[in-house]
Amino acid sequence: METDRQLVEATQGGSQKAFAELVARHSQRAFRLALSILGREFKAEAEDVTQEVFWKAHGAIREFRGEAEFGSWVYRIAFNLSVNLKSRVRFRKPHGGEKVLERLVSPRPGPELQMEMRERDLALAECIGELPEVYQSALRLYYWLGAGMSEVAELLGVPENTVKSYLHRARKLLEYRLKEKGFGDE
Repeated sequence: METDRQLVEATQGGSQKAFAELVARHSQRAFRLALSILGREFKAEAEDVTQEVFWKAHGAIREFRGEAEFGSWVYRIAFNLSVNLKSRVRFRKPHGGEKVLERLVSPRPGPELQMEMRERDLALAECIGELPEVYQSALRLYYWLGAGMSEVAELLGVPENTVKSYLHRARKLLEYRLKEKGFGDE
């Protein structure tokens, strides 16, 4: 089995098969990273970002000097493209409204509990959206997508202990901000 470095060299020499193998190896993680930044409701957009990542990587592969691992380089491209896309106005709210979210819950609790849960979930989503981007990504990768510490570290391009710090700080900030909104004593 060839290493990423060998596949990069072959790709730089013109091998499309080698690049296809690099895409196969790294596309799922790049997609997961994009999804962690954009949010679960933007799966199609995360797929588009993943395609763009490898289109950009293919166009710039000849200039890739190998100072970083190929995977780290690709994940940084995915991170930057996702953050740029998220900053656009249409990505500040999910495609589906509250009615769509209400239909996803089953079995239904009573109306009062539904309203309390919706308010809490909206407050949590708002608080998460106020966190620094790396904290949001770490939370989403770890809790939503079930990535392990080492995978989150690789995707974000930081050591595992940094990921642990990000998660710890994010949880503390969320706890503080939720208490400010009246949701901390539950």
